[in-house]
Order: sequence, then C-alpha cells, then structure tokens
Amino acid sequence: MVIKNPREKAGEKQYGVLFDQGKVRRRREWRGVKDTLYDYTRWLYLVSVLGRFVAVPRNVKGMFRYRWMANYLAVMHGMDKFTMGLRDEPLRITHTAMNFVIKDVTKSIKDCFRGDRRIGNDQKFSSRCVLTDENAMTAFMMGFPKVKAILREVPTMFAANIFNQYSTTHYLDVAQEYGLPGDVCPMPEAETGICIDDDLCILGCCAVQVNTTCDGSLMGNGVIAKRLEREYGIPTFQLAAPMRHREDDVQTYAAEDIKKAIAFVEEHTGQKWDWDAYFSCAKRVNDATRRRLAQLEINSSCYPQFFGAVFSLYNDTNYMGNCGRFQDFVKIDAKLAKLAERGYRKKTMVAPEYRHRCVVWGVQPQYCIDMLYWMLQCWGVVPLTDMLSMVNTRMIAEEDTPENRRQAYYDMAWLNENMIMRNRTHGGYKVLVDELWEICRQMNADMVMMWEHMSCKALVGMHGQFEEQARQRGIHLVWVCHDLCDPRVFTRQSIRDQFSNYMRTVMREEPLDPTIEFLPDENAW
Repeated sequence: MVIKNPREKAGEKQYGVLFDQGKVRRRREWRGVKDTLYDYTRWLYLVSVLGRFVAVPRNVKGMFRYRWMANYLAVMHGMDKFTMGLRDEPLRITHTAMNFVIKDVTKSIKDCFRGDRRIGNDQKFSSRCVLTDENAMTAFMMGFPKVKAILREVPTMFAANIFNQYSTTHYLDVAQEYGLPGDVCPMPEAETGICIDDDLCILGCCAVQVNTTCDGSLMGNGVIAKRLEREYGIPTFQLAAPMRHREDDVQTYAAEDIKKAIAFVEEHTGQKWDWDAYFSCAKRVNDATRRRLAQLEINSSCYPQFFGAVFSLYNDTNYMGNCGRFQDFVKIDAKLAKLAERGYRKKTMVAPEYRHRCVVWGVQPQYCIDMLYWMLQCWGVVPLTDMLSMVNTRMIAEEDTPENRRQAYYDMAWLNENMIMRNRTHGGYKVLVDELWEICRQMNADMVMMWEHMSCKALVGMHGQFEEQARQRGIHLVWVCHDLCDPRVFTRQSIRDQFSNYMRTVMREEPLDPTIEFLPDENAW
C-alpha cells in the first residue's frame, strides 16, 4: 500500500544537488527555517563536544599518538548521512539518539586516554578498569558500580568506521601482512590489525573476552589476549556463551560461566559484587526493553518514527555498552519515546511517499554507508527495523529476593547469549529464518532487504531457504552484497546499484528522486 505525504514540506526537492565530485556536500541541506535552524544548533553542539575534548592536554597527546583518532575530524560530516531528508520529529529523534551515542564514545576515548600507559597513565584509575570485548554484553558488570568497563575497540574501530568508511583499511592490510586470512569478517580482523599495529590503548587490571560472534572474532581475540597477557601482564578471561542459546539444557552452563566471570573481576579489581547496584541496573534494562518494544510497535503502524541505522546504533549502545549501568540513558529513552509518540499522532512522514515496508536482515554495513536513508528518499522503501535491533524482548528479575539472586545469573547469561551479533546468527534455523517471517508479519512488511555479508558464513548457507520461503509468503526479497567495513570490495555505488537494479527490473518502479540514484561519494566520509 502506497502512502503519500499529505503535507508538502519546505526543503530540498532533489537531494543529488547537494553532492559534488570530491566533496562531502556542496552545502548543508535546506529543511525549511525551523528544521534547518534546529539541525544547525545540533551541528554546533557536536562542535562543542569536540571542543571540550581537545581542551584536555592528554587528549591532544592521544590525537597525535593514535592513527584512528584522525577519523573523528569527520564527526559532523558523518552525522549528516544519518539525517538525509529528515524533518520534524524523526530529525529530532535521530539527533537526540546519535548525539548521545557520540557523547558516549567521546567519554570512552577520554577514559581510555586517562588510563593508557602511554598517555595519561593514571594507575589508580586503571586499577579499577576492566577491558571488555566490544562484542560482549556488559551484563556481568552490572553489580560493580565502582569498576569501569572499557570497550576500547568501540572508539578505535567501530565508531571510527561510522565517520570514515576507509578507517579500517590500513589495519586490514597490517593483519594480512602478518599472515591472517583475508576472507574473514573485516571487523575482528581490523581489531586484530590495530592490536598488531600497537594502536590500542593499554590500561586495565584485567580483561574479559567473549566467543561471540564468529570464528573471525575468536581468531582476533586469540591474538589480542596473548598480547595483553604476555606483553602487558593483563590477565584475560574467556566468557563462552553456548551456541544453542535457545535450548534449556545449556542455560545452567551459561549461568555458571557468568559466575566465573564475576569472580574473576572480583579477584583482580578487589571489588565485591553489589546486589543493590545490580537490581537497580536490572530495572533500567527492563525499562529500555519496554521502550524499544514501544518504538517497534509504532514502526509497525503506517507512520513509523524511529528507524534506520541510528535505531540500530542507539540500541547497540544502550543494550550492550550500557546494559542498565548508566542513568543518563533513561532520560534519553524517555525523550525519544515522547518524540516518537508525538510524531505518530501527527502522522509525520519523512519522504514524499512510502511505497514499501522493509525489514532489514543480516549483518549491515551501516558503519560506512547511509544506505537505509538513501533507499527511503530514492525509492520510498521504509526500513522499519533490522536484525541487530531484534534482540532481547523479555523482562529480567528486578526485585532483590533470594530467588531472584539465583535467577540473576541466568538472566545475565541470557543477555550475553542474545547480544546483537549472535542472537540470530547462532541458535539454529528457527532464530535466523523462521522468526524473520514472524517479524515481517508483526511489522506489516512486504519486503526484506537481505544484507549478504560475503565474509559472514552464517547467512550464506541458507540463501536458498530464504528465497524459497519468501516466494511462498509473497515477500519481496532483495539481496545486497557487501564486505562490512572494507569499502574496497564493494563500493558505496555498487551496493546501491544492487538495490536499484531490483527495484527497476523486478518491481518495475522508478525512483522518487532520480538525482540520488548515482552519487559521486566514493571519496566522501
């Protein structure tokens, strides 16, 4: 069902005029007086965040020491790709969520530099820090209010790649020069290359790694752990979540491993597990889960409000990196909910028309391309939700009782098992294939865009099953190949071309805005 926007908004009519060969944008996007002014104030806010960061001498020292810090010069330009065509509440939702993510990453960099033996060398602070794998849920840290979980790979690789699509290429080359295979996922391989290149901050009294998400992640963890232990004397614990994470018979093992991880942190930090702190965090985790489910319910309507790559990035930060440990996320969640509800009541739309309702499945390269906003403005395809956002949906025990203290270990294990990159790619056929069609039904979707990550083995083996079952259900299935954070394999335009070819040849449709079907943005941020 095609839904046309009843309200003609002042602003750009053809987005292609904003792009120029060799430049990020010719100029800022015109959104009408009110929204352009708001967008500009948010731009100034990001400038102020960066300004406060460089005002600290040790942060300036870190900028000159670490190669990956140069990518943060592109923060403002990187933010622009998430706001293409947005107006009213969706524009404010995107800025509220993404600006807070950027602020959180900035805080992480500050913590890394403060404890880093090369930069700040604050030994007292470092003794209360636990290096935590970026692919890990920080649930096992919920009962340690005086201990810092340092996810050093997030600012080094993950966030840096959001702002500069070429941020990882040097590190990928370094890893392969040292003999690592080139056909594994570029994300863990880049992290390994950063470690080999001696470009990770060195701090913390211990480290916790996880077996998520894949064989490439395990390979990288092995290299990183050995360097931590042998060169820097930082002991490392391996938290192993079971592969069949939906089966009841593995939960006892998973809970016991959480207990061991907590004991490991207690041993090396000298801090004891605090049940009051844990159950306070559990309440916030449940609150975040309810808010996310409410957002998805709005997105299942004709007037979705919070969607696209930022929906995934914010949920990733809140669900995994935060995991109820910080009160600030509660206020942001409440603000996002208020904006979404207001936009829904006003029937706010952000494109001239909505032609198709799409669920985005697979591991997505949102780090380096604004694909989801492009397909909305170019083809009228609304990205309602994505695989990485369809994580935990059940409440955990939040009242402090003897029974709930025992249950807490199972709850933390469940959260760890259902982190964003493994709850669909592990656990069997049901979680990856069968539940996709149930989500399509819940979201009233008629299309699935299937990211086919060429270095990810989990989805490739079920290509035929997806095709066959999509045909049976009358759902349009669009396969789009990429190589995550290595833009040299599939360029931005080659990724867009795959989607455009499907829309022209199969759907027999023409773009809403033909000026952005082909964009000269290969050298853009």
